[in-house]
Amino acid sequence: MFSRVLSAAICGIQGLPIFVEADVSEGLPGFSMVGDLSAKVKEAQDRVMTAFRNSGIQLRPKRITVNLSPADIHKDGSSYDLPIALAILAAYQLLPMETLKGVLVAGELGLNGAVKGIKGALPIVQLAKKNGCHTCILPERNRTEGEMVSDIHIVGVSTLKEVLHYLQKGTIPGKIKKDVYNIEETEIPDFADIHGQSAVRRAAEIAAGGRHHFLMMGPPGAGKSLLAKCMPGILPSLTMEESLEVSSIYSVAGLLSSQQPLIRKRPFRAPHHTISASALAGGGRIPRPGEISLAHKGVLFLDELAEFKRETIEILRQPMEERRVHISRVYGSYVFPADCMIVAATNFCKCGNFPNLEKCICSEAEIRRYQSRISRPILDRMDISVEAVRVDYDALICEKKSEDSKTIRKRVELAGQIQRERYRDTGYRYNADLDAAGIKKYCRTGEKEKKVLRDAYEKMDLTARACHKILKVARTIADMEQKEQIAEEHLYEAIGYRIFEQRQIWR
Repeated sequence: MFSRVLSAAICGIQGLPIFVEADVSEGLPGFSMVGDLSAKVKEAQDRVMTAFRNSGIQLRPKRITVNLSPADIHKDGSSYDLPIALAILAAYQLLPMETLKGVLVAGELGLNGAVKGIKGALPIVQLAKKNGCHTCILPERNRTEGEMVSDIHIVGVSTLKEVLHYLQKGTIPGKIKKDVYNIEETEIPDFADIHGQSAVRRAAEIAAGGRHHFLMMGPPGAGKSLLAKCMPGILPSLTMEESLEVSSIYSVAGLLSSQQPLIRKRPFRAPHHTISASALAGGGRIPRPGEISLAHKGVLFLDELAEFKRETIEILRQPMEERRVHISRVYGSYVFPADCMIVAATNFCKCGNFPNLEKCICSEAEIRRYQSRISRPILDRMDISVEAVRVDYDALICEKKSEDSKTIRKRVELAGQIQRERYRDTGYRYNADLDAAGIKKYCRTGEKEKKVLRDAYEKMDLTARACHKILKVARTIADMEQKEQIAEEHLYEAIGYRIFEQRQIWR
């Protein structure tokens, strides 16, 4: 007897339909599995048969063949245990095939018949909805995660017996649906807590307004880290579509829980400078999202940028431009979204005191060596780079509060609204997304402005990319002031945010 159950594989953060086919026939008893399977999937036959026995399910010895189709997709993980079990029971005619129509099943089985949680439940449910399924059977641990997708029935199960009871009678005894919306949110520091640093605050606001990458340089204790932590607080709230997209990434990474099934605030990721390249950008034998993807639609903060391994930072070149990560492996190519703001902070030298020559103990060669850890291509990709100076004592003890995040966010939201209207149906969302064609169309300047940019290009030895960055930042400054045309003052301010070219630090 032949049976088929719909399940899913995860490729990047997308679900792919996988059909679990089972055939039970007379002949020499045995259990074989085919379909380009990893060792984890092949081990399912031991887990499934033991779970049957411990759940009180007795099967006559027959020849069992299980195929996971399509065969050209590599299958990995333990989420196929439950669909394999149901396909076998249906092939034994212990379960009506009609009960499995329009149902997607995923879950790992324990030897005692318990159904354990899996990674990637959210994209699996999204796939089920896309394929016209009316029900998705998941582990109870992943139920609240699946319920974030509308217009599909989610059944959370804890044991194999519960699955069979639901499929045969339509209910699960003793189940009480829990409220998933009482979620505690972490507090974000407020810009009102930052003393002084008016120039850096202004640069941060512009960076948020156009989603520009942002670098701060300065001595220790100047407030660079605190300002970076405040950045998510001035970004607009996530839309429901963005929340589901971010949550899908966290689901694949196994970072969602039943208490937090949906990411509602913009992510803030701050990896240590000892992080590996694969952990930052994503990787592994079966690739999983890295820190830059976990910061999708939020902020990736790279503190002590010059302390990162050079090869680790260099891997960010492509994601900074394309806003996605491409990873190639033997089993295929994977794409992870990485549309985040990169906010970085570093010192000018190893001791941290440069340009204060009275306190700096580094030689000129040591300063150059330290600064050369950040390559010019990476510096070129930073839209805004500013110097955070030491805060004087009067500003530090001043009791008057600075402008708070809520007030700044209103201006950022207004600039974002202007950009969304301008780029409607164009493929762009924010000024930072503009390519060469977009810059030519939307960042037009007059003759005076062209002369300003030409002078800066020649005197500061700018690259073509740096010129484009200046124009995009100037476009954002104009949007913050609700001006249609980029003016001279907008360009001058944008040029002022190229601290590396001004100081010629890379030389």
